[in-house]
This record gives sequence, structure tokens and C-alpha cells, in this order.
Amino acid sequence: MQRTRTLEALTAVTLAVGLIGGLAAAPAHATTDDFFSYHGSEPLASYAPGAVLDTRTIDYHLLGIALPLKVEQILYRSTNAAGAPIANVTSVIKPPGMAKTGQAVSYQSFYDSLSVADSPSRVIAGNQRFPGGVIPNVETALIAPMLLQGYPVVVPDTEGPTADFAAGPEYGMTTLDSIRAASAATGTGINTSTKLAMMGYSGGAIGTNWAAALAPSYAPDVNKRLVGASEGGLLVDPAHNLKYVSGAPVWAGVAPMAVAGVARSFGIDFSSYLATKGQAVMDGVQNDSIAEGLLANPFITWGQMVKPAYANPNSVKPFVDAVNKLNLGQRPSPTTPMFIEQGAGGFFEGTSGSKPGIGAGDGVMIAGDVRTLARQYCADGTTVKYQQQNFLSHVGTALPWAAATIGWVNDRFAGKAAPSSCGSIAQGNSLAPEVYVGS
Repeated sequence: MQRTRTLEALTAVTLAVGLIGGLAAAPAHATTDDFFSYHGSEPLASYAPGAVLDTRTIDYHLLGIALPLKVEQILYRSTNAAGAPIANVTSVIKPPGMAKTGQAVSYQSFYDSLSVADSPSRVIAGNQRFPGGVIPNVETALIAPMLLQGYPVVVPDTEGPTADFAAGPEYGMTTLDSIRAASAATGTGINTSTKLAMMGYSGGAIGTNWAAALAPSYAPDVNKRLVGASEGGLLVDPAHNLKYVSGAPVWAGVAPMAVAGVARSFGIDFSSYLATKGQAVMDGVQNDSIAEGLLANPFITWGQMVKPAYANPNSVKPFVDAVNKLNLGQRPSPTTPMFIEQGAGGFFEGTSGSKPGIGAGDGVMIAGDVRTLARQYCADGTTVKYQQQNFLSHVGTALPWAAATIGWVNDRFAGKAAPSSCGSIAQGNSLAPEVYVGS
């Protein structure tokens, strides 16, 4: 009965978001706010990861409209992909009714943007630009079932203060430090003994999986409190995804965005490898949301972006070094139970699965990569529930994943044994590191 009510609530919220989205857009608020920067006298590096630097209480905004939901926003110390200290922001959304005691959810957003203006914290605060800030508003429908059940929901800016799109390790560390900060700040309903489940789809799956993988070493204090992590539409090996989306009508534009985000996060200058067109594309995406980036560069290929000598991506050493750092298959396995759902009907979004060594995907993420990662986790002793939707694409798979996540998360908090697909997951692609082929 409880799950039925929750699914009805999810449907109602989804319809509400759709109706509100059909209204005239509210005026954009200013995106600059001193709260999002650290102004203390002590060096940022002197604070431990997860340390609280500032807090404020605000209303939750949906499409720029304040709702009767209170949010504690926290400026906290974290770490970027290059290992440098950063000041980042997370938002703890308080449930509208009685909050659960000792249980909370960390929700990682799929805001997927190279503009910091699109970060969840700014959109939640009402500092919204269109179309960039639309995605966190749509995600209200995914957060609502957890809030309606009484879970406080933590929503970190996974890409950090400089919008380092696709930089997986940074997503993981900002997520883990967000949980630390939410546990230390007052007024969140969360403390250092609170159990947590993590969830996220697509870009949110990047944050969820990297956090789960890094937790045992980077944040063992958080890892011991995790009851499980649910994710869908996961990026595993970016080198494979570059080949998969190349020339596709819908998803090709994500490739230059990812290259730009990785260059930003690791401090790489790719300009000497780029053709004139490639430089123009890279310059053009620097502040794009996912919607803007995809619309700007349909059918784009790596070969169109680089000089002829670099037609093979593996001839660009900084690229090879970066994608190997971002390959989840080369990172340790999580110790918390995992629920992974992956689409394989990418043809519905225009992406062919015929490329050698790639196989079917959901249009942007590759099912064979995800299966291999899941099998690797199983081999290392992680309990994994894997579901593959062969006739759903990336967008379509989000719905069954979201519905299944509600019950899966509730069961983890209830202490039920996590279900396992280990032993029945089909083989996938090799996740071996890329090899540099230059001189």
C-alpha cells in the first residue's frame, strides 16, 4: 500500500512539473551570489574535506517559484579532480511532514552542464537561467517520492564550483564530502550516525557510482553508513562513449562537452590538436547546458574536430591519460549494495550500436560497459542487482529505474537482504586502459 501511494505521488508530481513547465518562464534571477564562494581568512586547504564553511536556510524553488519546502544550503570544503581543495555547495531539502529518524537520501543530479549557473544549488535557490536550469526542476519528480516518505534529501553540486562536466572522481568526492557536511551542519536532520542511500541517473549516476567506489578509501566514515546506491544510465569508460556517439543525430554533441569538461578539470590544453572547426566547437560549448550542447553540435565527430594527424583519439596522449583516469573499470569496487539499470535501445534516440567493440547502448551510455563493470563488482564481492531494458533508450529507461529505486531504497533501510543478479549478468566489453599510439 505504501509503495502504491508513493507511485501515485510520483505520477502527480511528474504531471505537476509538466504543467508548470508549460507556463511562461519566470524571469531569471541573478546567478551571482557571495554564498557560493569562500571568503574566510584561513586557507581553504586548512579545512578537512567535508568541513562546513557557511550555511543558510532558503525556500525550495521550482521553475523560479518558491514552494513551502525549506532547504539548508551548505558551503563546504571538498576536492576537485586535480586534487586541489575547493569550496562547494550542497542543498539539504527537508521533507514536508515528519522526517524519518536516522535515514536520509543523497540524490545526485543529472544537470550535466558546463555552466555553474545550472548547478542544483543555484536552481533550488531560484537563481535560474533557461533552458539550463530546467533539468533540476524536472528532477523534482524524482526527489518528491523520497521527501513524501519523510527522507531528508541531500543534493550536491557534483561538478564542483567550476562545472567540471564528466570529471568522475570530482563528482564522487563532492558527493561524499556533501554527506559529511550535511551530517555536521545544524538544522539538516542528519548527523554522523544517519544511514544513507545514494541515487542518481545519467550524470547523477556518475556521482553515485564514483562516490560508492571512492568511499572505502576517501571517506570510510561515510562508507560505513551507506545502505546502498541506485543508479541508471551509467558512464563507465569515456573512450568507448566517444566512439559510440560519434556522428549520432542526438547525442554526438555530448562528446565536445565532455572533452571540454575533462580539459577544465585536469587543466589540459587541447588547442594544439584541434582543427579550426574543433576549436570553434570547443569555444562554443564552454558555458553550455546539456540541451544547448546537443542542439549546437548534432552529427559531430572526433575527426571533424581534430587535425588529420590526430584522427585516432589514442594518438593524443593527454586524452589517453585523462580517459584512463575516468575509467570506472580501473577503480576499486564499492562495498555497498548496488542497483544498476541500463537501457540498450539506443536506436530509438538515433545512435547505432554497430561500432566494433561497443555493442548496444541507450543512445549515449553503453550496455556492454555497464555489464562488465557489474560483473567486476560481483567478482569482488559487491552485491549487484542489474536490470537491462533492451527496448528502452536513455530517456525512457529513467522511468522504470526511478520507480524501481523507491522500493529498492526502502528495502535497504528496512534491513532486508539486497537482491543479486550476480552469476546471471551477460558478458560485456573489455574495460582495459586505452593505449597511447603516438611517437
